[in-house]
Amino acid sequence: MPRHGVSPGQGRPRSGREQASDRSLGAPCLRLLWLGLALALALPNSPVLWSPAEAHPLPTQGHPAKFIRIAPQLQEAFGWWNLTCPTCKGLFTAIDFGLRNQASVAWVGSVAIKLCVLLKIAPPAVCQSAVQLFEDDMVEVWTRSVLSPSEACGLLLGSSCGHWDIFSSWNISLPAVPKPPPQPPKPPAPGSPVSRVLFLTDLHWDHDYLEGTDPNCENPLCCRRDSGPPPASQPGAGYWGEYSKCDLPLRTLESLLSGLGPAGPFDMVYWTGDIPAHNIWQQSRQDQLRALTTITALVKKFLGPVPVYPAVGNHESTPVNGFPPPFIKGNQSSHWLYEAMAEAWEPWLPAEALRTLRIGGFYALSPRPGLRLISLNMNFCSRENFWLLINSTDPAGQLQWLVGELQAAEDRGDKVHIIGHIPPGHCLKSWSWNYYRIVERYENTLAGQFFGHTHVDEFEVFYDEETLSRPLSVAFLAPSATTYIGLNPGYRVYQIDGNYSGSSHVVLDHETYIMNLTEANEPGATPHWYLLYRARETYGLPNALPTAWHDLVYRMRKDTQLFQTFWFLYHKGHPPSEPCGTPCRLATLCAQLSARSDSPALCRHLVPDASLPDVQSLWSMPLLC
Repeated sequence: MPRHGVSPGQGRPRSGREQASDRSLGAPCLRLLWLGLALALALPNSPVLWSPAEAHPLPTQGHPAKFIRIAPQLQEAFGWWNLTCPTCKGLFTAIDFGLRNQASVAWVGSVAIKLCVLLKIAPPAVCQSAVQLFEDDMVEVWTRSVLSPSEACGLLLGSSCGHWDIFSSWNISLPAVPKPPPQPPKPPAPGSPVSRVLFLTDLHWDHDYLEGTDPNCENPLCCRRDSGPPPASQPGAGYWGEYSKCDLPLRTLESLLSGLGPAGPFDMVYWTGDIPAHNIWQQSRQDQLRALTTITALVKKFLGPVPVYPAVGNHESTPVNGFPPPFIKGNQSSHWLYEAMAEAWEPWLPAEALRTLRIGGFYALSPRPGLRLISLNMNFCSRENFWLLINSTDPAGQLQWLVGELQAAEDRGDKVHIIGHIPPGHCLKSWSWNYYRIVERYENTLAGQFFGHTHVDEFEVFYDEETLSRPLSVAFLAPSATTYIGLNPGYRVYQIDGNYSGSSHVVLDHETYIMNLTEANEPGATPHWYLLYRARETYGLPNALPTAWHDLVYRMRKDTQLFQTFWFLYHKGHPPSEPCGTPCRLATLCAQLSARSDSPALCRHLVPDASLPDVQSLWSMPLLC
């Protein structure tokens, strides 16, 4: 049950430190950087970037008329959200002109920096560093992509401005083998072995974390050496972490790993990525490799002989989210990262897994008889992976490879666990719908799905495609180790049907552990990791199978007190002070039903009297940058 002596159904007064924290203040989204670079391509030699529009009107020659009409609006803008859909489409109509002029990358970058500052996308220093980091790859992608203005602006501003899921009609091929009749797993016999699987995700180590610095600085990531001191009326960053837009010092991760004893012993570990911090505007490849090797060594030190199975997060690369498919060769490829991962993780992975890891960042192996583990590179489904603008059709052939692995497992009678970073409901529509179709086809084989990325504690239910009413699988989205943004540090342990002949390998229950930062940061206190809750006990679940999670959503629709418990645990025991009213509650519950992106029909029963567009607006979730 929830701890701290705080009722999960209530907001609570915050300290000065907590009141200053704002969960909406995150790292600048990649789409904002896209905007600056796109504008740079669209505005060759334009004086509008340096002078008032009244003094230097845009020249008419060479610029589309539509762009000329909207440029003054852009000049007067006070921020990103002032960019209108017509403005955006006019700008992207002009991109081809900029590309035909063959502007150099350096020139494009210099203009993009000015636009980033002009539109107040980020502080000037962040604008400069971010654009310089992203410019080479982004210009390369723009020159090779086939985006129309409608698609580009749909990407930047949302579906109301255009359809941006390019190549949306592609489909993977399923084998001609008929699907076996659905066979829901049976509860294990009393006394059957139970495995405990430690699940780590979103560690986000900040090697520049510094106690006492400003946790609410102007930069997208704070509590750092360059954050400066806090205002005299506000406390500085805590020793173990902070309830703000801050990541973790190494000592907190060491505390987590060294304090696992009461939650163990563990049979294996699933580790789904995001090792580096959120200072995405100033990361080099050397920084990312340092994070990879440092944290991998730490995991090996404290977990010893326990096998660890990692997955690739979106923050592992630099620029962030930049994962070119394997057809991109040379220095812009991901070879530098996958090769380092293969070297670091070689003690845990067999040769064939290392081979596919080096090619595309995904792999499969058999951790025990009767169980196949598949680690997916979910960056190939990511809305934020700008390389997919060149071609988003089953990047690296990963989904077709997944089908082959699942069919082989079905033929052998094995069960399968899938791990990955970004959850399926957050993926590009075409990728997400294909994955959903695969899950339905192999529902008898697929025993568990495990993801991270959102930093909060949630799940996604899958249904049969014909009626969208029969729950057939559930993806568990575990909470982060990091505090970013405004959370307690935490980790998850899954209880799974154990290692014996005939095991279903399904999740039987799960537990979430946290460190209470308020207590840990008290002078003289010792950090303590403890059980926050057990899922079945807290929610009154008969089991942890898909139908139980489906039923929980609809119970929470009617029972607001039960939902407030969920909301408290969703935030690892540190919810926002603002209450979650009816629209917030319905949107949150809709997300638990939405394992397939851009599919509002999945939420149609949550608001029976609402129109489909209303339900779709509830489903829309902000992307984590």
